[in-house]
Amino acid sequence: MIYFDNGATTAIKPKEVGESVSKVLTSGLYGNPGRDSSEYSVNSGVIVNQTRDKLVKLFNVPSNDLVTFTTNVTESLNTVLKGILREGDHVITTDYEHNSVLRPLAQLKKNRNVDVDYVTFDKKTGLLCVEDFEKYLKPNTKAVVCNNASNVTGYVLPIKEISAFCQRHNLLLIVDAAQTAGVEDIDIQRDKIDVLCFTGHKSLYGPQGIGGICFRKPIKVEPLKSGGTGIDSFNTSMPEFFPTRLEAGTMNVPGIAGLSAGIDYLNKKGIKNIKNYINGLVSRIMEALQEYSEIRIYTPTNAEITGTVGFNIADIDSAEVGQWLWDNYQIATRPGAHCAPRVHERYGTVEQGIVRISLSSFNTDEEVDTFLKAIKEFMDIYRRGL
Repeated sequence: MIYFDNGATTAIKPKEVGESVSKVLTSGLYGNPGRDSSEYSVNSGVIVNQTRDKLVKLFNVPSNDLVTFTTNVTESLNTVLKGILREGDHVITTDYEHNSVLRPLAQLKKNRNVDVDYVTFDKKTGLLCVEDFEKYLKPNTKAVVCNNASNVTGYVLPIKEISAFCQRHNLLLIVDAAQTAGVEDIDIQRDKIDVLCFTGHKSLYGPQGIGGICFRKPIKVEPLKSGGTGIDSFNTSMPEFFPTRLEAGTMNVPGIAGLSAGIDYLNKKGIKNIKNYINGLVSRIMEALQEYSEIRIYTPTNAEITGTVGFNIADIDSAEVGQWLWDNYQIATRPGAHCAPRVHERYGTVEQGIVRISLSSFNTDEEVDTFLKAIKEFMDIYRRGL
């Protein structure tokens, strides 16, 4: 089998990730972190704090107090958006967003009268119309929220330009790094990203069920969840200080341990090396697909991209293409809407969907050869009218 759906989750992990999770679950040495002074609690606390430290270095966070753990990027974004935006606020986002941004904003629009505007992109080039941010600016604009890269096309948004706009107008910049954490150079202080939301199970090579939020500076955030913290127990409200304020309940220590091992893998291989390797595979795929006039590629050719390629073959339903690739070559892709409806509305692919392939450092040239062989066979069949 060939796994080309790493944009959803990296199914193939470094072996150390599984070993780290297993050690927490099977050694009998790990309890609840921060709950008492026993060795069980201390062991778990060490894992949590060491992982915070690794994330501080990875994203250049000012301090490990500003790293908060969640279950995934969806919870991170819900926590931030619902915890920061108030009645009558205005927020600017883009047509490239995933439903983990679009749906919380829709809820906030309905329940709190939060005003939302969407910056679109050029259908021919795929590039974001950055100049439109100024057009949507209002006196009550509070924040810009956008993904770092499209999960459909792999297009890396111009975060530096978006950040400059936010700096000019004293706006918060909230970035969804689901598709880029672990494969792009992310520096929240250099790029003045106020809030970075990430997930562990994609290019950070951690297990499912772990994610987080990194803050450039403390921001007033109303907690999405309330509950036990192990400290300040007689306070009816969540503590004011980070990261405790946003970490109610028992922490996912096995998941944090796995994430820690995934970061170790990245540091050992080098994010730049991983990116260059994946880009080499993507370049081969893009070049080959461009030889077929019936194939439309949605991934930009004149912008920075991740390891994702989005395409369609003529007017064939994307699900049919994806099923054929699986049935005949056991290649796992992702057809459909990808939880990004505005991308498909813009491209006119609401009914057809888009076939997405997304690569990781564990994919190989041989697998790309097989994929391109499969595409050639599919195109031969299509051209014969079979």
